[in-house]
Amino acid sequence: MRSNQHGRKQVSVRGVVQGVGFRPFVYRLARDHGLSGWVLNHSGGVEIEVEGQHDSLEAFVHDLSAQAPPLARIVAVEVADAAPAGYDGFEIRHSVAEEGRYQLISPDIATCGDCLQELLDPADRRYRYPFTNCTNCGPRFTIIRDIPYDRPLTTMRPFVMCPACQREYDDPLDRRFHAQPNACPVCGPQVWLEAAGQPGARLAEGDEALRSAARLLLEGNILAIKGLGGFHLACDATDAKAVGRLRARKGRPAKPMAVMVASLDEIRLHCSITEAEEALLISQQCPIVLLTWRRDSRVVAEVAPGSRYLGVMLPYTPLHHVLLRDAGRPLVMTSGNLSEEPIAQGNEEARRRLGHLADAFLLHDRDIYARYDDSVVLMAGRPAGADSGRREVPQFIRRSRGYAPFPIRLPFQARRILATGPELKNTFCLARDDFAFVSQHIGDMENLETLEHFEASIELYKHLFRVEPEIVAYDLHPDYFATKYALARAPDGEPGVPRIPVQHHEAHIAACMADNGHLPEAGPVIGVAWDGTGLGRDGHIWGGEFLVGDYRGCWRAAHLEYLPMPGGEAAIRHPWRLALGYLQALAGQVPALPGIDDEQVRIVRQQVERGLNTPLTSAAGRLFDAVAALAGVRHSVTYEAQAAIELEMLATGWGANRRPADGPPAYPFDLEPVEGRTVIRLLRLLEAVEQDRARGASPAEIGWRFHRTMAELLVAVCQQLAGETGLRTVALSGGCFQNRLLLALSVPRLEEAGFEVLLHQQVPCNDGGVSLGQVALAQFAQAEV
Repeated sequence: MRSNQHGRKQVSVRGVVQGVGFRPFVYRLARDHGLSGWVLNHSGGVEIEVEGQHDSLEAFVHDLSAQAPPLARIVAVEVADAAPAGYDGFEIRHSVAEEGRYQLISPDIATCGDCLQELLDPADRRYRYPFTNCTNCGPRFTIIRDIPYDRPLTTMRPFVMCPACQREYDDPLDRRFHAQPNACPVCGPQVWLEAAGQPGARLAEGDEALRSAARLLLEGNILAIKGLGGFHLACDATDAKAVGRLRARKGRPAKPMAVMVASLDEIRLHCSITEAEEALLISQQCPIVLLTWRRDSRVVAEVAPGSRYLGVMLPYTPLHHVLLRDAGRPLVMTSGNLSEEPIAQGNEEARRRLGHLADAFLLHDRDIYARYDDSVVLMAGRPAGADSGRREVPQFIRRSRGYAPFPIRLPFQARRILATGPELKNTFCLARDDFAFVSQHIGDMENLETLEHFEASIELYKHLFRVEPEIVAYDLHPDYFATKYALARAPDGEPGVPRIPVQHHEAHIAACMADNGHLPEAGPVIGVAWDGTGLGRDGHIWGGEFLVGDYRGCWRAAHLEYLPMPGGEAAIRHPWRLALGYLQALAGQVPALPGIDDEQVRIVRQQVERGLNTPLTSAAGRLFDAVAALAGVRHSVTYEAQAAIELEMLATGWGANRRPADGPPAYPFDLEPVEGRTVIRLLRLLEAVEQDRARGASPAEIGWRFHRTMAELLVAVCQQLAGETGLRTVALSGGCFQNRLLLALSVPRLEEAGFEVLLHQQVPCNDGGVSLGQVALAQFAQAEV
C-alpha cells in the first residue's frame, strides 16, 4: 500500500522563517515523524528535503504550517516529489547566500515568557542580564546588516560566544539554537551609566548601572536610555517637576508623551483596559496603546495635558524589565530627540544630540543598525453585526517597532516600485511581487537629519529586499523633500525610470483599499479623505474630500467648500486666524474673540478681502481647528492638530453619558451642486457655532454638537453618492479618522445605512499610510501606459 512506500519531498518555505527558530522546529518535526534529510536557510527563505514513509511525509508537510513556531509567518509553501536520495539521519546545513533572492525579515520582538523567567531568577546565569534573548524574542530587524540572517551579518558579530552560549547555539533541541543575538554576561553586550557631558567617564557598569539609573530617575533626573531601535528620554512619570524639565529641554510644551509601566496589574491602576487593548499590550509587538486614563492615576497630568487618553506600553526588552522593577513606578519613555528630529541611534550621536537634554546616559555596546521608533496603536470601537455585539479594531497612529518591516500583502502583483511618501509622518514603501514593504516611521521631512534617515532607510530596504525600482511614485507637491528626492535622486538618478505623480488624497483612499485587501476587480468605492493638507489637482489645498474611484484613479465627487487660510502656515499655528477668516469670507464679518486684539482682526480681514497670502483650503482638519478656536478651546497650537484633539477630548467627556439622540441636534449645513460635483456649504454651520458661543454654550457642548454634525454630513454625502453611483462600500482615510468620537458617531450610522465601511488596520489612516496608496496607484497607472 502507498502508506508503506518510501518517498522524498522537496519543500520550499517563504515568509518570516529565519531568526524565529524555524530550522530547529523542522529538525524536531522530522525526527518526530521518523524522516531523514536536511534543512537550510538561503537568501529566499528555507529549503527542506525529507524522505521516509509517504504517510509520515504527508503529516510532516501538514504540521509544517499547523505547528510552526510562534514568531514564524509563513506566506507560501511549495512541495515537489522526488525519488529517494538515501539520506542517513536529519541535519541542519549551513546557510547559503543566493544572488537576487530575498526573504521576509522579522521585526524586533518583545521579551518572551521563558526569557523573562530567567531574567528574574536569581539562580539563573542570565539573572538581570539586559540582553537576554532566544529564538522566540529579542532584536531582529534593528541588528541585521544583510541576509541570510546569520550572526556574522548582524551587529552581534563582534561578540564571540562563550562555551555555554555556544552549546545552546549548536543544540537543535535548545530554544537558543541559532539565536543570532544569543549572549550572556560573560560574552555579550554590556551596559554602563555615564554622566552627560563626560563621555567615557563611567559612573557604574553592569547590574550596578541599572540600579544607579533607577535611583537617578527617582531623584528627578532625566536619562537618555539606549533601547532596541534608538534612544528614549526617560523620567519619573509621577514627578510633575521632572516631566516639566523634560518638556522644556525637549522643546515639547504640550504634545502627549508615552509611559512605560512594569506590568498589566500596574497599568490597571492608571488606565481602564478592554480585552482587545490587553491583547495588544501583551502581544509580541508590545506597542504603545492609547488607553482611557483613570482620574485617580498617579501619572501626572503634565504627561498628556488635556487628554482623556494615556499612551502606555509594557517593557519589551530585558533592560526595560529590570529598570522598571527597580524604579517601582511608571516612567515617561519618549523618543530620544528634539521635537521633529529623528530618534538618536548610536552612542556618539546620542552624546552629541542629547547631551543638553539628559542628565545621564544609560548606554550599551550592541550597535543599532536600523533606527526604529515605538509603534502607537489605539482601539476603535465599531459594531460587528447585529448578532455579535461590538468589536474593536486596531488603528495605527504610528507603525514602526514590532511591525515594520513585515510587509502588507497586496491584493495584486506589483512591479518593483518605490513610493517616497508624503512630507509629514513620512514612510516610504518598496513593493515587489505581492508585498508592500512600508517602512518604519521616518517622521516629518523638515530637517537634514530626517532626510538623511529617509535616504539611509531606503537604501537599507532596497538592499535587504533586493528591490531596484522600475517605477518611482511621489506626491504632487513640488516642494516636498520626498518629491524632490523622487525627481532628482531616486533611484541613482537614472533617467529611464518612470516617475509617477500621485495626488495625496487619492493615495489615502488607495491605501485604505489595499490595507483591506480590496481586489482590483471588486470595483470602485466611495472614498472619504479628511485631513489637514494635501495639494489638490486644481492647485488648492484639499482635505475634505469625497472621491469615487479605484486603483486606476478617482474623481472628486464632493468636498467641503474652499475657505481662506489667512497667513498660510500661520493659520495652522494660530487657528483663530482660520475662525475669523472663514467667517469673514462667508458672512462678511468677524466675531470678537477673547485675547485677539483689534489690530490682529484688522490684518486678517484685510488679508481675506485682498487675497493676500490666503491660500484656499477644503481641509476638514482646518475646519476642526476653526471650530475649536471659535468655541474657545485654543487659539494657538504647539503641535499638529492640538486644537482639534482638545476639542475631541472635551466633546467626548460631554457626551460620555449621553446617547446621540439625547443631545442637541447637529448644526445645519447645505449641499450644493456645482459643475458636476457637490460642494458642502458651511455658512450656516459656522454661524450656528458662533451663536452657541454667544449664548454661553460650553466648548465641550459645541464640540460634541460639531462632531455629530460632521458624522451626519459624512453619512448624508455618502448616501447621495450611493444614489448616484450605486456604490455601497465606503473607505475612510486621513488623519481626521484618528478621532475616536468621529468614528463612533459615523461608522455605526454608515453601517445602519447599508454601507460596508473600510477602516485602516495595518497602516495608519494618517499620512503614515500614504506611501502604500502611492504604490497601488502607480502600479495601475503604469500598467495602463
